[in-house]
Amino acid sequence: MVSDSDNSHMFRKQLSWVLLFLAACIVLQGVGAVFALREAERQVVRGRIASDIHQGFVQLSATKQHLRAWVTQHKIGAGGNPQAREALLNDMQQTLADLGKLAQTASTLRMDRSDGAEQTARQEALRVLGQNVKTLGDTLGQVKTLPADIPARLGWDTLSEVFDTSEGRDLRQLISQSIVRERAAMLRERKAADATLARIRWLWVGMAFSSAILALGATFHFARALRRPIDELARGAHKLRQGRLQHRIPLDGQDEFSDVARSMNAMAAALEMHSQQETEQRHRLELEVRERTSALHEANKSLQQTDTRRRQLLADISHELRTPTTAIRGEAEITLRGGERPAPEYREALQRIVAISRQLGSVIDDLLAMARSDMETLSIVHQTVDFSEPLADALSQASALAGEKNILIDCPSMPKGSVKVMGDAQRLSQLLLLLLDNAVRYSHPQGTVTVRWQQNAEFPPMLTLQVSDQGIGIPAEELHQVFDRHFRGSLARVHRAAGSGLGLPIAKALVLAHGGSLTLQSPADEAQGTGTCVVLQLPLLTRPTLDILPNAEP
Repeated sequence: MVSDSDNSHMFRKQLSWVLLFLAACIVLQGVGAVFALREAERQVVRGRIASDIHQGFVQLSATKQHLRAWVTQHKIGAGGNPQAREALLNDMQQTLADLGKLAQTASTLRMDRSDGAEQTARQEALRVLGQNVKTLGDTLGQVKTLPADIPARLGWDTLSEVFDTSEGRDLRQLISQSIVRERAAMLRERKAADATLARIRWLWVGMAFSSAILALGATFHFARALRRPIDELARGAHKLRQGRLQHRIPLDGQDEFSDVARSMNAMAAALEMHSQQETEQRHRLELEVRERTSALHEANKSLQQTDTRRRQLLADISHELRTPTTAIRGEAEITLRGGERPAPEYREALQRIVAISRQLGSVIDDLLAMARSDMETLSIVHQTVDFSEPLADALSQASALAGEKNILIDCPSMPKGSVKVMGDAQRLSQLLLLLLDNAVRYSHPQGTVTVRWQQNAEFPPMLTLQVSDQGIGIPAEELHQVFDRHFRGSLARVHRAAGSGLGLPIAKALVLAHGGSLTLQSPADEAQGTGTCVVLQLPLLTRPTLDILPNAEP
């Protein structure tokens, strides 16, 4: 008597037995494939060796005929290069050596089906031919050209016996018999290989046909057994997905599908009960949600404002820290480039790196101060500043950046003490570095960045500094947006994908903090229509005695 537990797993057991049987068939096919492959490989090797032995004897006969022709030419004085003779002899010796190895392999593979007679004849032929080749080598080394008054036939008869006879055996007949014997062996092995391949082919056809019949039978059986329960389960699942929780699947058998149907029916009943409870709870929750939505809306506005300020602060930090760190790296790379340098040069490079590091520390302090307050203020220490010092500092740092792109910065020297302004030296250096960095980054390789400055003697006295490049320029319709935060022009995004659009806005803030102005002109070169010119104006402390300082250009 079959128990309910056995009935509930009936379909699984049937499927397991069928899969096990199919797996056994696959394993048998694999074993048969390995056997067939090894047998086919063995037959192919035997056929190849038989063909190589036959070809070797044919080649040996042809080479001997070439050597006979060489002797004839040499005897009658019509040529006969000794190097050609040695090449033919070496070729015959190599062919005999190869035939010896092939014969040994044939003996190992038991290719002789005549109780060893074929192998014995082959070895004997190779031994006689080897002795003949050695004799030919010794004899032909002494062959001389016949005098003109002696018939060629008389000289040839003396060598005919060496070519055609060895140990009392006719070599022509020996080679001919060997060729016939090896051809027969080659045809025999090919026939055996064809027969083996035919057997393997029929074996595989039979196994494939049997597997196909078994697979089709199992497929037909399980298709009939699976169609109705799967259709019922799919129909029930579709109705449950539509929300019709009152539907029940009509499967009451004792197999696995009926178990699944009973589980789905129980789940549908539980879901129906929970759905009713959920409807009641949803009405209560809707009231609470309405009450808290307004509070969350206000909190969300506050969070968005905080997030905007945080993003702006992070953008400022990334932009302000990138330029000094790039300058430090460029200064170090330029110093380490090439061979050893004098100690003063290393000291100067380290001093410049220390100065840039101090500036970096000051920038970090400012960013922290901005984070603590409204993230907009900048601390400016107003004092008398010799403008040549921040200009020289910015040029030193920008040169390291320009060196990476092979860009030249052309700036006339500014005499110390000749231009004085009221402001923060470090902030002015930061401002000039921002302008130079922008010009270098958006210039083409091998280009030039030109810096020109002059003093205006009118009231109020102003210092005008121009930074011009030969780069990509700015379209006229975008000039009014360049000082907006995070704005990057179309050409700038194509030329350099990385960038935050904060360089010029920060420079504008620094200029305004010093009481100056900052404007852009593009194109800088009207004739070529390329480049950008940045014009910086700062108030001077004293009225200059000359409109243009020495060594300066307008």
